[in-house]
Amino acid sequence: MEQKTSYTVKLSPEQMQAAAALLREGNYRPREVPYALAAGAREDCNIVLYKSGKCLVQGKGAADWIRFVLEPQVLHEARLDYEDVLNPESVAPHIGVDESGKGDFFGPMVIAAVYVDEAIAKDFKAMNVRDSKVITSDKVVQALAQKIRKRLGRRFSVVAVGPAAYNRLHGSMGTVNRILAWGHAKVIENLLEVVPNCPRALSDQFGPEQQILRALQQKGRKIKLEQRHRAESDVAVAAASILARAAFLSGLEKLGEKVEMTLPKGASAKVREAATELVGKHGGAMLLEVAKCHFKTTDDVLAALGKTRESEGLPAAPERKPYVPRKRSP
Repeated sequence: MEQKTSYTVKLSPEQMQAAAALLREGNYRPREVPYALAAGAREDCNIVLYKSGKCLVQGKGAADWIRFVLEPQVLHEARLDYEDVLNPESVAPHIGVDESGKGDFFGPMVIAAVYVDEAIAKDFKAMNVRDSKVITSDKVVQALAQKIRKRLGRRFSVVAVGPAAYNRLHGSMGTVNRILAWGHAKVIENLLEVVPNCPRALSDQFGPEQQILRALQQKGRKIKLEQRHRAESDVAVAAASILARAAFLSGLEKLGEKVEMTLPKGASAKVREAATELVGKHGGAMLLEVAKCHFKTTDDVLAALGKTRESEGLPAAPERKPYVPRKRSP
């Protein structure tokens, strides 16, 4: 990707004076610019300090000047706003994709995609959009999701795979990663209907990249797909994680209303207790409607109640390979 060559930085009056002194005393060619307190040029960039407090830096060396001159000598800090200097791809137009509910026994699995450009990315940073996993309050997730949707308009896509559909897909596809690949491809395709010229999509690393590429239809195959570990540090992926989590929470609540129970998140002992109560009230077949039945939790709950998958009309347990520890090199 081409390096960005123009930056605007808001300075305080004290910072303006410090920057003006730097231009006067340093190795800069003075320039006359209307409405400017000071202006200077060097071989690879031009700097203009406007009386309004705006510092405009332009040229192929603009990013380096901000990093190695403005921040250490004038700002005395590295600001969050300069992620676009250090990593210009983070604010370039792209789609971020993330999921929620994959590790939760109850509830849907949700995949979301979000489109950002420079303006949206900066607004999201100002809104403190971050990975949903670090947000402990469900209310905060829902409130932030509402703000994200409002800012995006139509530039997002959410696909919620309810438990009934999830269990069917797992039966036909065989693995969670294949369902994830299908879901990622689906939300990317949906979003490309709205932003057809988006050049790149980014997601967390969950399996071979070819899984998503194979699932993408003709329109989606034109986009560059990138997977990386901890992709949630990207603001588009973080926003997608919040939309996915909000949809998961809403879906989980609706399923709980359906069975007149509170369905807990995760796959803990508390979840097993709720599943045991559910099967006792409604029978094991109800798990097909509210839970991901390939989880070992299903077998644990049924065994404790003296039931089997076959007796309850549930699909056979997936083959689980025994854990074999790696041999350490001598």
